[in-house]
Amino acid sequence: MLKMKLNLILLYIFLSLGVCFGNISRIMKKAYSLIDSGDQQKLERFGDYLLVRPCSQAFWKPALSRKEWEAADAFFSRDEGNVWTWRTRRPESWVVEVGGVQFKLLPTDFGHLGVFPEHSLFWPALKNEVQKRPGATVLNLFAYSGGATLALAQAGAKVCHLDASKGMVSWARENAALSGLSGAPIRWIVDDVLKFLKREIKRGSRYDGIILDPPSFGRGNQGEVFKIERDIHDLLKICAEVLTENPLFVLFTTHTPGMTPKAMEHLMKQMMPGRRGLVETGEMILPSQSGMDLPLGSFAKWRGN
Repeated sequence: MLKMKLNLILLYIFLSLGVCFGNISRIMKKAYSLIDSGDQQKLERFGDYLLVRPCSQAFWKPALSRKEWEAADAFFSRDEGNVWTWRTRRPESWVVEVGGVQFKLLPTDFGHLGVFPEHSLFWPALKNEVQKRPGATVLNLFAYSGGATLALAQAGAKVCHLDASKGMVSWARENAALSGLSGAPIRWIVDDVLKFLKREIKRGSRYDGIILDPPSFGRGNQGEVFKIERDIHDLLKICAEVLTENPLFVLFTTHTPGMTPKAMEHLMKQMMPGRRGLVETGEMILPSQSGMDLPLGSFAKWRGN
């Protein structure tokens, strides 16, 4: 009788562990991870799908075998035009969690999917910053599909989300709904960044934090042209004018070749003269399961004392 009870207890424990590990497995499968990189490519898991995409800075050899790479569900190539090749049925869209935010993903003609996972590396620290100041206001420029917007909204910030693309703002709002943040205090704006900032100065609007990830080249919603090498200094100068007297942070990220951490350090220091704070710069480095961690652009972060 005692032996039967012990067997039942052990069975219950093993079943419980199986359910637990099964749930963990399903959760992990719905998340993002960089699996490997090399030969100017990267192998990534986006939820249910394993994808191979170009990555020009991955000059080294992959850590995993060719067979493991060839098991991917899809491959994107720019060698003969921008082409996706799917081994499995191509999904219209799917949902993946990155940094605690839910994203709807779409395979685009440029090889993008609707999220830059390297940006999520900054979200925990930014959340900590805004939680120090209840009701903190944050301006997210070139805000794309809303990752930073939604991460900071989760932490209680009031966020102004701005992108020149109406389609991207609509996509970000879908991600807000997927993340349970439809009712969060987010101001959704479709506008040219420089024009919007000049109006905010006139309106007297001020923000405790600013996030910006400007493109190398872009067009506003009315055809305005942005070139980072020409416009970045003026952009940062105007951003400084919409900060509160005691701001929490400014985060400036970029994927532009030649925009090195040292160059960004100089720009950030020129943006914030006389402000008491610390400037941190470096590469955005995405950790890999194989150990082949991947540099994906540069950043400069100013944090108030």
